[in-house]
Amino acid sequence: MPILRALLNLRSLHWKIILLVSAACAAMALTVGVLVHGSTLRRSMHEGAVRAVEQLDRAQQDARRTGSPAPLADPAELPDALLRQVQRHGQGTYYEDGSPAPVFWAAERKHGQLLAVRTDMTADLLTRQALDRHLWKYSLVTLAVVIPATALATELPARRLRRVARTARRITAGDLEARTGMGRRGGDEITEIAATVDAMADSLRDRLAGEQRFTADVAHELRTPLMGLVTSAGLLPEGEATDLVRDRVRVLRDLVEDLLEISRLDAGAERVEPRRVPLAELVEESVARTGLPATVTVTGAPMADTDPRRLDRIVTNLVVNAHRHGATPVEVGVSGLTITVRDHGPGFPPDLLAHGPQRFRTGAEQRGRGHGLGLTIAQGQAKVIGARLAFRNHPDDGGAVAEVRLPPGGDDR
Repeated sequence: MPILRALLNLRSLHWKIILLVSAACAAMALTVGVLVHGSTLRRSMHEGAVRAVEQLDRAQQDARRTGSPAPLADPAELPDALLRQVQRHGQGTYYEDGSPAPVFWAAERKHGQLLAVRTDMTADLLTRQALDRHLWKYSLVTLAVVIPATALATELPARRLRRVARTARRITAGDLEARTGMGRRGGDEITEIAATVDAMADSLRDRLAGEQRFTADVAHELRTPLMGLVTSAGLLPEGEATDLVRDRVRVLRDLVEDLLEISRLDAGAERVEPRRVPLAELVEESVARTGLPATVTVTGAPMADTDPRRLDRIVTNLVVNAHRHGATPVEVGVSGLTITVRDHGPGFPPDLLAHGPQRFRTGAEQRGRGHGLGLTIAQGQAKVIGARLAFRNHPDDGGAVAEVRLPPGGDDR
């Protein structure tokens, strides 16, 4: 189907080349036809005039030799254009394309007498008409051959370009292992483009791998001194300053744990451990564990085959994100295998809706500040358990809506 849609796309380069070649062939055929038609017509007129003059000379010679009457003509029967030529030059020729047949006139005024003859040009007219028909017929035959041949000749480059485009779209979607497979040496411009796309994918993959290693190394290096800092903060005497230090240490610990989780997700080291769980109870426990106010609405009594720890992480992050960047009330709904978390704040920013959550970015300023890892982790964990995490804004009041759809097959009502 994608190939068929590409072939039927009249705005594609494939059809533009076919249209250009067809227009060039049609223009060439029209030019040749006009030139041949004009050249044949001029030759026919010249030969007709010569034959008419020769016929007039022969008629006069026959009249002198045999004594037969000369080819006298009545001025009223001659065309006006021919009469004007005779009055001006004493002789003239004129082609008359009329009924019942086309003729070529030759007239001459000699010894006060007007002599004229006409030559039948029907054969010349039929010859020119036959030539015009052949030109049109063979021009159409040529187009009927050239257009399919052009379509076949341009299909291979168009197919290669579509392959490069598909690879670029896969890379844009995050598949940094996608390659065109067209080689890197020699070839035409399309091969050069394909090689550039492959080189770009290699560069992106290497840079991303380097950033992931750096993030993981930093998180691991920070974890050991951070544990000591957490222990030291627990030994401080109670007081307002101690509470502030412990709160900042907790924030730093959560950030390091998020970085470690991100590094594991990036490395593909996470392994799902599914088991059958009551979905409503799991969601209610996850919401309660956040310690934040939220209304949970359950439809039915769904059961799901999923990894409860990872699903708990997803729900917790969505609820915390709704409180941190949105506004109360926060509503959590469970219907079948779908979990919906909605707040009543300004909604998700357009960039997040268009490209999804990005680490270390919280989107629009009106949604608050933070390191922006919560939604990224939720999306990564959803991918691990095979769930689909979608983001949208509510059509009525614009509040943010996050929707988790678990994979089908585990719902038992």
